[in-house]
Amino acid sequence: MNKLRMIFFTLLILSIFHQVVSDVHQPLSKVAIHNTVFALNQGSSIKATPNLLGLKGQTTEWVTLRYSNPNPKIDDWIGVFSPANFSASTCPAENRLVNPPFLCSAPIKFQYANFSSHNYKNTGKGSLKLQLINQRSDFSFALFTGGLANPKLVAVSNKVSFLNPNAPVYPRLAQGKTWDEITVTWTSGYGISDAEPFVEWGRKEGKLVQSPAGTLTFDRNTMCGAPARTVGWRDPGYIHTSFLKELWPNKEYTYKLGHRLVNGTTVWSQEYQFKSSPYPGQNSVQRVVIFGDMGKAEADGSNEYNNFQPGSLNTTNQIIQDLNDIDVVFHIGDLCYANGYLSQWDQFTAQIEPIASKVPYMTASGNHERDWPGSGSFYGTLDSGGECGVLAQTMFYVPAENREKFWYSIDYGMFRFCIAHTELDWRKGTEQYEFIEKCLASVDRQKQPWLIFLAHRVLGYSSADFYVAEGSFEEPMGREDLQSLWQKYKVDIAMYGHVHNYERTCPIYQNICTDKEKHNFKGSLNGTIHVVVGGGGAALADFAPVNTTWSIFKDHDFGFVKLTAFDHSNLLLEYKKSSDGQVYDSFKISRDYRDILACTVDSCQSTTLAI
Repeated sequence: MNKLRMIFFTLLILSIFHQVVSDVHQPLSKVAIHNTVFALNQGSSIKATPNLLGLKGQTTEWVTLRYSNPNPKIDDWIGVFSPANFSASTCPAENRLVNPPFLCSAPIKFQYANFSSHNYKNTGKGSLKLQLINQRSDFSFALFTGGLANPKLVAVSNKVSFLNPNAPVYPRLAQGKTWDEITVTWTSGYGISDAEPFVEWGRKEGKLVQSPAGTLTFDRNTMCGAPARTVGWRDPGYIHTSFLKELWPNKEYTYKLGHRLVNGTTVWSQEYQFKSSPYPGQNSVQRVVIFGDMGKAEADGSNEYNNFQPGSLNTTNQIIQDLNDIDVVFHIGDLCYANGYLSQWDQFTAQIEPIASKVPYMTASGNHERDWPGSGSFYGTLDSGGECGVLAQTMFYVPAENREKFWYSIDYGMFRFCIAHTELDWRKGTEQYEFIEKCLASVDRQKQPWLIFLAHRVLGYSSADFYVAEGSFEEPMGREDLQSLWQKYKVDIAMYGHVHNYERTCPIYQNICTDKEKHNFKGSLNGTIHVVVGGGGAALADFAPVNTTWSIFKDHDFGFVKLTAFDHSNLLLEYKKSSDGQVYDSFKISRDYRDILACTVDSCQSTTLAI
């Protein structure tokens, strides 16, 4: 009987693995799965409880692991696998970051056996609590000895699953193509042959209506390369988007996600709520949060792929705490740093759900979403891990004419936002340059006085050490063509991510400060204030040891920016640290409409002496 049991466990383990890690900047890259030895030990065990999650509709649950090993080592560790059963086939390398031969397996996250059981090395017994999210599949847990470099699998747990792994989860709101339209995007395990997706919604205490949703997905062949196409591949499920139209301005709405199954029953999500957008030009207080490069992290303290975003949870939690005073969020690139390990998009959307389900969560594309050699990106790096924009373009809706191009504009009350895509060419003569000029030129500044330019890479000014080493203080070729547009159309503020810190300039044009004031600007700025807001969560970037006349404030810490438009004449920018939510830098702009019309250098139309 014992021999049959060993054979059973061996067959089970040989079917359990799927992914491999290749990123050299995070802990899981140290897990040498290709060196794994299957050494199941009858004296070793690991058990997970409960084995059924989401009994009350929860999409996030905690499990408790209890494990034992008669020969414990200080570097024993536990891997989380999903799906629980896998093929044992090998995955060939497709780029220099992956070295064959590798088994097609790697944990979606891991933790050391002594993490919360400090006496594990002496007793060989331990327990651990881990958080799981509903990811359309089941889970298993495996105990390894031999450390990360020479792992030996000694025990595997029972399977754990959510009651309905296909349930609709993680709604993400976004502004539509008109001010009175909100889109709802979510993920589920239901394809179009399984169920009809829709959103049931309406005014609070009013009549509810149902709006259908479109469904998208993609397969492994859509990816541009490894690891997304090989060891990092995980079925993304189905991504649904519904368009809620003809909304009344500034009204509270409720909504919930639904899937009408072929048997006539309906699967529902929990109920959510949002507040509709103000009418363009409406004179009311409007509050916008902006940051870049946040990423994701595990609330249970475990490690995951690309695990270099230590400030991510603080930023997320701080915004959640402030959410009643926030109307819309802009995450300007480098969203979750999945870098080709697709399971992490589920982890990211689960992390931001309390925000994105309540206010529009607008995104821009960064190098870690788009860049891949030979894919049409302006930069030929491997930063997207083979995703080449597909995940960002599918998981989040943006009101672009073509989501592959990912540039778009948003009118929100007294704001006009022009969002550029720095991973595609923006220089003069390109399609994107034409879009940027049209976006800036077409705004009615009497109704929308606050003109904001957003992009991922720093097209303006930054004192980051790697830019200074290039002698540019910017992304190479960044502002050379665009600064004339910013000046001509009197852009108030330009904000960027990519550089993982905070920095603010004076109002500036062609490297010259156009106003000596630092905190209380009155009248025309005569230039554009440039702000780097890339400290959303990823590992911080250093400043060069130089001082420039245009850099007003620097902070080597995690944080985000909040814009508050009080009316057509008063705008406040606040920089808040993610650690405590306190304001560490701020400035205010006070002016009248005539100040926007006033001429400044290179900003006036030709005039005539004719009367």
